[in-house]
Amino acid sequence: MISALSLLVFLMLAALVVGLSVKRIPEGQVYTLRRLGKPAGTLTAGTHLVVPLIERIAHKISITGYTLAVDERMADDAVEPGNLRGRVWWQVLDPERAEAVIDRADDMIRRQLRAAVQHATSAASPDLRSRNQRIKQTLNGSLRERGVLVTRVELDIAA
Repeated sequence: MISALSLLVFLMLAALVVGLSVKRIPEGQVYTLRRLGKPAGTLTAGTHLVVPLIERIAHKISITGYTLAVDERMADDAVEPGNLRGRVWWQVLDPERAEAVIDRADDMIRRQLRAAVQHATSAASPDLRSRNQRIKQTLNGSLRERGVLVTRVELDIAA
């Protein structure tokens, strides 16, 4: 006969497994799922079942957008040295492609931004708005294949 204690332990373990299996993904987020260490897809907003010990959530990606504050010294820029200040707004378009770079996305955007600023300042830009637009287009050209889209750029280069 099964004792009451072993039945209680079994029920507690079953409740724990069910509790660990149910994942609720909030609106505006996508979770990337790994099964035995390999990419298994994405989980969109809603309630999902995940097999504990086999599947795990690798990244929690917001698809509503991010803001990157920029405040850097452009000392190595031969065209227009000075302080680069402003913001870059970006968002994830394709979570499966962006998963590989999401942990270092800010550094990647900063690196691409330096090159885009040098390219935009070397070309004759009549005003700040058109220069920011050119920087945005350059960033999107290099980041789109990684599943990231720059939505807005507001930068100012002060001497």
